[in-house]
Amino acid sequence: MLSFLAVSLPSLPALSSPIRIKDLVEFDGVRGNDLVGYGLVVGLNGTGDGIRNAPFTEEIMSNILERLGVNVTGEQFRPKNVAAVFVTASLPAFARAGGQIDVTVSAIGDAKSLLGGTLIMTPLNAADGDIYAVAQGTIIAGGVAVEGQAAGVVQGVPTSGVIPAGARVEREIDFEFATLETLRLALREPDFTTAARIEAAINQAFGGRVALMLDSGTVRMSINGTNARSAAHAVGRIENILVEPERKARVVVDQRSGTIVMGDDVRISRVAVSQGNLTLRVQETPFAVQPNPFAEGETIVLPRTNAEIDEEPGTGLAEVPPGTSLSEVIAGLNALGVSPRDMIDILKSIKAAGALHAEFVVR
Repeated sequence: MLSFLAVSLPSLPALSSPIRIKDLVEFDGVRGNDLVGYGLVVGLNGTGDGIRNAPFTEEIMSNILERLGVNVTGEQFRPKNVAAVFVTASLPAFARAGGQIDVTVSAIGDAKSLLGGTLIMTPLNAADGDIYAVAQGTIIAGGVAVEGQAAGVVQGVPTSGVIPAGARVEREIDFEFATLETLRLALREPDFTTAARIEAAINQAFGGRVALMLDSGTVRMSINGTNARSAAHAVGRIENILVEPERKARVVVDQRSGTIVMGDDVRISRVAVSQGNLTLRVQETPFAVQPNPFAEGETIVLPRTNAEIDEEPGTGLAEVPPGTSLSEVIAGLNALGVSPRDMIDILKSIKAAGALHAEFVVR
């Protein structure tokens, strides 16, 4: 039996750093709202939509020109410098009329690039159908495309771009935060231990039972019991309170890149691991048989196949003692020369055997 010489050191307890409550929870009502709009980008250098392939571009261009007093009924458009786009943005919490927000512009037709284009005034709607902002401005594209007669090259994504501060808020969200009597704190990572620590920290800060844990993801706080002038004052006092969160043991692997991310609190029970590789080779080398000179017949192609199976020596049978941390196991597998992708397969097998005591997430 092989033993993990590299993992014989005793594991140390995981130490967590205190985190501010504002970085652990979302406050009830303090959230953004998604906005979306449909608009037109002009000023492109021949990289816009082909009107024949994108008739909706011609329709929106006609609507804009008619709103500006230009009669285009019955006209045929064949410009190459316009493109139909979707405009998306997020309206922050407590955004006020006149404020500016960033927007993202994405082509929906066959435009090749939005570089250098200008977005024409585009209303942005929320889920309720009302207009909350209006976007307009010059697009900053995140890529470039070059094309010749026989080949082309694209770097980045030239059909998508951003407009910093490109939308102006025209309507506010109707929400009176200052009138709240109770406030709910929603944990981003629900956990009973973390919720209990948040409850205890808030009660200690205010000197009374003003907070109550409802479940693993919710802590309710009474604004009246805090003697604060408003809910905003109460939130301002609690959001910088430090709490040590409790995290679940979790292993995250990415098979495409061979990445393995894990925590120090992941543990493995007693298990034995053996790993090896099989290599299959199949090679086709057909050859032709021709008739003799001046003889009647036809050329025949005869198949010839060479098949081999090679078994590379494995890492042997490695025994992991109980209570070993996963980081120590990874160090032992690295010492045995196991590749990251083979290591992911080993971790899957250990999890299937019931010896890996952690949540296993595969990307």
